[in-house]
Amino acid sequence: MAHYAKIENDIVTNVIVAEQSFISMMEGEWIQTSYNTKGGVHLLGGTPLRKNFAGIGNHYDRGRDAFYEPQPFPSWNLDEESCLWQSPIPYPTDGKEYRWNESELNWIEI
Repeated sequence: MAHYAKIENDIVTNVIVAEQSFISMMEGEWIQTSYNTKGGVHLLGGTPLRKNFAGIGNHYDRGRDAFYEPQPFPSWNLDEESCLWQSPIPYPTDGKEYRWNESELNWIEI
């Protein structure tokens, strides 16, 4: 069995676990996705599939053959290699928790 994402207008509207034979009988466009793929890396050392696991509301980019989340903030850019959104300033690594402040374009400690 594998995970499959239903695509409508290049947006993921459903994700299910099924056999390929079942998917073949389903209406609409269904594309396989891997629960173990994130940022173009297979987390268990296998072959990555479509950059990221598909989630409902995610985008499917046909040119890249990749799934990625909606842009979280206008200032963030999509990393072409990983298809993950990158903030203009890296997340601090001091062990504290932060949230992004778009008006200040900076991380604010929680």
